[in-house]
Amino acid sequence: MLRLRISVAAGVLLCAAACSPRDFLTRRLASDLIASSDTFEATQEFWLRTGMLSNKDYLSPEYLVLQRRGWITGATAKCPSEISPPPCWDVALTPLGVEAVRNLMPASGTNSQFVSVPVARRQLVGITGISKSGGFADVDFLWKWVPLNEVGAALYAGDVQYRSTVAFRQYDDGWRVIERGGAKTDQGMADALKDAEPVP
Repeated sequence: MLRLRISVAAGVLLCAAACSPRDFLTRRLASDLIASSDTFEATQEFWLRTGMLSNKDYLSPEYLVLQRRGWITGATAKCPSEISPPPCWDVALTPLGVEAVRNLMPASGTNSQFVSVPVARRQLVGITGISKSGGFADVDFLWKWVPLNEVGAALYAGDVQYRSTVAFRQYDDGWRVIERGGAKTDQGMADALKDAEPVP
């Protein structure tokens, strides 16, 4: 009898050892995989452009925020042939704008008209549901922007949450988040974040 118990216990241990924690798609695993996704972890960059801008660009929501903050100013100017629609604007940073972005600009880009400014990163709020079908699953989750600096706080409200759905697929080594959707109907992380909807 003792030998039978030992054999059963050994069998259970071998089966348990053969299973990886990634074999079962739980909310915790989904949360870990989403939060560590390269696409999800990518810092949001804002391309600050000075010099000649089209009316469409100058009146974009981002540039309107920068104008309201007093960080940029623009003077109407004649449009070069490659920029349309008129009118065009000659955009420059104000002294307040220089102060706001000085430490965010790379040293090599200080004289450039295009400057990449890191402004926010995503933070996972939680998993709201998992729908599995065989070796595929759709995971619904909530996330929000976390501003990295004063410019990020002006452009991204940190209290707005977004709802997204991303596809997962089970492989021989466990579940993986699909980073980019292909020809299949699976929605990858890039599309999930792009198609995010604010939560009311």
